[in-house]
Amino acid sequence: MARMEPSTEQVPATARILMVDDDPGILDVVSDFLGKHGYLVETAGDAREMEQALERGPVDLIVLDVMLPGEDGLSIARRLSGEGPPIIMLSAMGEDTDRIVGLELGADDYLAKPCNPRELLARVRAVLRRAEQRGQANAIGAGCEFAGWRLDLVRRELRSPPGVAVNLSSGEFSLLRAFVERPQRVLTRDQLLDFARGPDSDAFDRAIDVQISRLRRKLDDGGGGTDLIRTIRNEGYMFTAKVKRT
Repeated sequence: MARMEPSTEQVPATARILMVDDDPGILDVVSDFLGKHGYLVETAGDAREMEQALERGPVDLIVLDVMLPGEDGLSIARRLSGEGPPIIMLSAMGEDTDRIVGLELGADDYLAKPCNPRELLARVRAVLRRAEQRGQANAIGAGCEFAGWRLDLVRRELRSPPGVAVNLSSGEFSLLRAFVERPQRVLTRDQLLDFARGPDSDAFDRAIDVQISRLRRKLDDGGGGTDLIRTIRNEGYMFTAKVKRT
């Protein structure tokens, strides 16, 4: 049932995209549109077909519907978080709480259905661009140290001062990376959104505050002994530690 949609325009394929949705009409429209813009798009109708597609070869991005038969999109995002390719979630449920849940489970972006294919194309380009930028940065420096903590940017691994591995969601990792790359500077919520998720994110997103709260809790539980993320009243947040690249 899964199929490959080749580009119909004379443009190079920039990435392999796996779209998972149980609506054949949406699969046809979106895969054709993305294909015409140079992407190789493979489609799947549920988690089983998605796994079969991933077994055939790696993909650069998954566009994942929330409401799927069998295992739903949120469960899939949780399972693939930190190990699979970037994920853009699509859902008819566009409330802030639904979007926050999706981002916290590891999705890199979240778009409400029905969506304009051109907006989805812009989100795809933004997520792939951030993934490429992370890869380029990883080639320059493998990690950093701060207040006894060690952050490996290639393995996406955080270790506490006692050496214990701390699990981070995709959103928490992106946020921590934004902080360690700009230590001891006041960063507004809008800046953090741009640094962590790119300029295509919504200008106002409560998920940033939720992720900062959870990231703080993990840093506190890790035995750092310091307030590494400080709230600057009416301005934003500051990462207080000195950061050493390794």
